[in-house]
Amino acid sequence: MEERVVSQVAYGTDDQLESSIRPIDFSQYIGQGKVKKNLEVFIEAAKMREESLDHVLLYGPPGLGKTTLAMIIATEMGVNIRTTSGPAIERPGDLAAVLTALEPGDVLFIDEIHRLPRSVEEVLYPAMEDFCIDIIIGKESTARSVQLDLPPFTLIGATTRAGMLSAPLRDRFGVHSRLEYYNKEELSQIVSRSGDLLEVPIDKEASVEMARRSRGTPRVANRLLRRVRDFAQVQGSGVISLEMADSALEKLQVDRLGLDEIDHKLLASIIEKFRGGPVGVEAIAATIGEEANTLEDVYEPYLMQIGFLVRTPRGRMVTSQAYEHLGVEVPDSE
Repeated sequence: MEERVVSQVAYGTDDQLESSIRPIDFSQYIGQGKVKKNLEVFIEAAKMREESLDHVLLYGPPGLGKTTLAMIIATEMGVNIRTTSGPAIERPGDLAAVLTALEPGDVLFIDEIHRLPRSVEEVLYPAMEDFCIDIIIGKESTARSVQLDLPPFTLIGATTRAGMLSAPLRDRFGVHSRLEYYNKEELSQIVSRSGDLLEVPIDKEASVEMARRSRGTPRVANRLLRRVRDFAQVQGSGVISLEMADSALEKLQVDRLGLDEIDHKLLASIIEKFRGGPVGVEAIAATIGEEANTLEDVYEPYLMQIGFLVRTPRGRMVTSQAYEHLGVEVPDSE
């Protein structure tokens, strides 16, 4: 059962590349300055007291480095990390199998922790507070509860939807860290660092251009770098120049603000089919053939960040900036 819920799978090619360029300690981790500095203090204090680090909640849009931070925390604490996700833990027994396999001081990383079933959450409460769990042995009239002690451990939960966490679970995390979108300078550093590790020559102007189109997200920046590298190797000299980056990103349909084909379809559908909104996300998803959860988690946060989309009680609405970016005339207000 443990093997089913704890990730030990082999990586594909892109995942292997992503793993090879992942920072392994805070000295290599670029950006999130406030979060990083606070975590360094908390980790140092826990090591001085010879205690496990308090439980940590990492939240924010996808692709900002929550998994990387969890791995760095384990490295800095000098302990092992075991990873799983909310959807993979379906029953209390699944969680019990993971918890009882932990060694003293280990880090347990649960991605998408907001998707834990409520019955599993209830098992997690005493594990986080008192390092023990209650399991039921037997059935019906012969059933009895047995308490098992657990070694001290650190739970790191990651979520893109902190608002969906139940209050009892959220309150049991001693450290709450929100990850913010990256600025262009930080992303340019990330692209240059990844290029060095992948042994891909990149002009400074090209790294800045890729950073500009990376939606404020390191994961997107590294993905664009890998794809632009392909174009540079096949259609160029192997060096990523500004001209090569522009050409490749145009072929990838990533515009100057980092909006891709789905972003354009989302905005265009609201403008053309729903008169600019307001419209519900389910209607948008059905119109463009995407999952509503994907739109909410992946696309909408950035569009709202750059001021192209707003959420209202009645639904989503595009702004005048979105009209201008798409080259569509802003309708007169009635």
